[in-house]
Order: sequence, then C-alpha cells, then structure tokens
Amino acid sequence: MSSDKPVVVVTGIAGNLGTRLLPILEGFSVIGVDFVPPRTEGALQFENLDLGEESSTRTFYELLRDTRPVSVVHLAFVIDPVRTRVLDPDRMWQINVAGTARVMEAVTEANRTSDAPIKRFVFPSSVSVYGSNLPAAAMEDSVLAAHTLPYAIHKKQSDEVVQQRAPAMRGCSVYILRPHIFAGCSVENYLLGAFRGTPNGNSARAEKMRAAGRRLPCMLPRGQKYLDNKIQFVHVDDMARLIGHILQRDPEAQRLTILNVAGRGEPMTFGRCVQVAQARLWRAPGKWSMRAVLKLLWKWGISAIPPEALPYMTGEYIMNTDRLRKFLGSEYEAVIHYTIADAFADSFRRDVPPAAAAGR
Repeated sequence: MSSDKPVVVVTGIAGNLGTRLLPILEGFSVIGVDFVPPRTEGALQFENLDLGEESSTRTFYELLRDTRPVSVVHLAFVIDPVRTRVLDPDRMWQINVAGTARVMEAVTEANRTSDAPIKRFVFPSSVSVYGSNLPAAAMEDSVLAAHTLPYAIHKKQSDEVVQQRAPAMRGCSVYILRPHIFAGCSVENYLLGAFRGTPNGNSARAEKMRAAGRRLPCMLPRGQKYLDNKIQFVHVDDMARLIGHILQRDPEAQRLTILNVAGRGEPMTFGRCVQVAQARLWRAPGKWSMRAVLKLLWKWGISAIPPEALPYMTGEYIMNTDRLRKFLGSEYEAVIHYTIADAFADSFRRDVPPAAAAGR
C-alpha cells in the first residue's frame, strides 16, 4: 500500500464489528480480509480470502510479508450460520477454529522472517467461553466451560488456540478480549433477536412475517428465577473503540493480555430487558418445552436462534471487568461510553435506516 501510515490487517472486515471499527482506524492504512466484500465507503484495501481453506495460511503469510503490518486484528468468525449461510458444522469449525490457528501460524512465520515484526495481535473471544450458568462473576482465569452451542464451543477452542500459540509469536503482544453480548442499533445476534422478536429465519414464511412487521414472543420458562437472571451487554462501538485504543497504545510488555469486556454499570435482569424491549413474553412450562418450540421455529426457518442456545437464554453468566478498568485507567469512560442499560436500549432505536443494520 502506498501510504506513510502504519498498516493494520483486519480479518472479518465485512462483519458488523469490522465495519464499526473501520472509521476508528483513520490513522492506519487498513487491509481488510474476508470472503465477502464489506458494505462500507471507508478507505481500505480489500483482500478476498477464505480462512476456512487450508491454503489460506500461505496466502495470508504472503500478505503479511509483503505489507509488513504493525498489528493484526482477527475478527473473522461465523457467529450466525443462517445469516452467513455457513450451515455445515465442519465448514463452520474450519473457519472459526482452524482459521484462527492459520492466522496465528502466518503471523508467527512472518515475525520469524521479518526485521519489522507485527507488534500486536488482537482476538475477540466471548463471554460464552465461560459457560451458561456461573456460580459467581467470571474472572479472566476462570475455567472455560462452554458447551452445547457450537459458536460458544468454537470460541472456547479458538481462545485456547490463541493462548497456546501466544508464546511463539516473537515480538508480538497478544490480546484476548472476552466481550459480553454485543448490543447497539446495528447489531444482529440471536439474543437481541429474541428480545426484538425478529422472525430472522431464511424461509418464505419468515420473510412474509418480517414484511408484515410481526414479532415473535420472547420466550422464558416459568419461574421468577428466569426473570431475575442477570445479563451484561457491551455496545459494539465501545468494543471497536477498545480495539482502536489497543492498536494506538504501546504494546504490553507481557506476551498475553486477557480482558473481560462489558458496558459500565450494573447488569440488567432478563425481566428488565423484556420491559425495555417492549416484548410480548411467553412463559414455557419448562426448559424442555422451550427447547421444543425453538427446534420447531428453527426447523421451519422462522427463527435463526439455534436450539442449542437454550442454556445461554435461561442461565446467568456475569463477568468481573475490574481488569479492564485498570487496563484503561483514566481512559476508561472515553473508551467504554455506554452503560449496560444504555447499550441495550440503543438496540431498540426506531430511527435507524435498514441499511445501518447490515453486517454479520
């Protein structure tokens, strides 16, 4: 790239976080990598590359060798198989877990052969790696107990890949960020979809329901404990600001930094989320019946919420974010603008044009 700006490579640039991150990286020459081009007018060099393919390791290494970036941000990850049309479980694993290993292998090799090493590697993991029903707020050294949901299991496996390979990345500071549920007007994920009541499946019936403005009810099993379960959110723009902050500060002296990430303030209860979303609540007789309904809605292509997500919709999994606050210091509120409640409320703004909600 012909620019005096330092180069940053961002995989998964076409995703929602990638497109929200791009405007923050004006001080860098950005090379965006994805298997689909991003819907953005931001300045970048786009490279079409499928990290699910074994040959991508060599191609990605050559890209790093030729462009000599100062940092790599690895966002490429299949979160929603319906929206990304990656429905084959093995294909999903190849992109998510093997793809993470391929990117790290390429970075390691680039640093071994270059006199200008990549100084930062940033990987967003997820709160889901801790599991779905925690006895206490998760710390960064808590056991990773993801289960059931393929996305959560893949995040756990990728998180472990990054931890295992970090020591071999010569001259590179590695950052694992574990955000809670992304929120914001541009975000689409299964949990926000549950509160929004969006018929987000890929069937003709779901399309007709969306066109008619119909909302599915928000489902929870009977029992007050499910309404009292607490949850955190982080605004996707705060996550983008955190990544931008990391790219602009001096690399950490330690090889690996792990940070739990959530919005400011207290967690919300599921009951309060239902109120803010103005959702119609349907109480299932038990978890078994809620799972049965999720299976039917999935099978009929009405909902994109995988039935395996049930434990994460009915459990409580809160994180301690003291380390993040200490890491950011006086910059904490400049980076994390939104409280948890404000981030969630922004997900239900009515003044957002349809194009603004695009991105996976």
